[in-house]
Amino acid sequence: MKPIGVFDSGVGGLSVLAALRAEMPRECFVYFSDAAYAPYGERGDDYVIERSRKVTEQLIAEHGIKALVVACNTATTAAIHLLRAEHPALPIVGLEPALKPAVATSRTGHISVMATRGTLASAKYAALRDSFAGSATVRAVPCDGLVKAIEGLDTEAIATLCARYMAEAGPFGDAAGEVDTVVLGCTHYPLVKDQLQRHAPATLRFIDTGAPVAQQTRRVLTAAGRLSGGEGGLILQSSGDQSVLEVAAARWLQISPQGTTATSA
Repeated sequence: MKPIGVFDSGVGGLSVLAALRAEMPRECFVYFSDAAYAPYGERGDDYVIERSRKVTEQLIAEHGIKALVVACNTATTAAIHLLRAEHPALPIVGLEPALKPAVATSRTGHISVMATRGTLASAKYAALRDSFAGSATVRAVPCDGLVKAIEGLDTEAIATLCARYMAEAGPFGDAAGEVDTVVLGCTHYPLVKDQLQRHAPATLRFIDTGAPVAQQTRRVLTAAGRLSGGEGGLILQSSGDQSVLEVAAARWLQISPQGTTATSA
């Protein structure tokens, strides 16, 4: 059974993987963490493009993947158009900050987007943001260092940074001019949503892209006649420390892989 490839610069894409497995439990997945070359979000486009190409080529060569999910906002904005051009027969699904559902559900029309600096500086994000001009006021909150803290399972740093960036994302509330919706524009951030919620009223809505991406992947596979009726499965791979990925999968998502492979893509 050919697997679906999923990759991110580190463990953040595990939040997308969880949604994919819930949506398609009979599918086999191979998750690749490019931890040796992380973080993507604080690098230039050329760097992210090079890594995205190499990881994609490795997933095709080693696993014969039948589809690819780019579980990283930064890699999507920088590289997905090139990956699709270079692999036209491979269904490729990417991410973008969930501004559309945020605008649709916001009552105050004030939204904050928490994301990496690379995502927020991209032309693709600017076009997405500008498409909602007049419909909502969107505040960008670059969360420098938060990905690194999550990757390192640094509880103290996570708590400090979540408090700092939530303060920048506010003020929160349902009154005029207050933010009532926060978009988690990096796949790492849903992993620490409980920490973010500590600094917000109960009415604040957090929106991420995991479920919509999983639903879109199912639609793409169905249209291509590639949905599996198997028993499911999971392989974890990392270009960095394999044990870090395995510990993160166990901690954040209670995932126990059927097979793991260390690699230096």
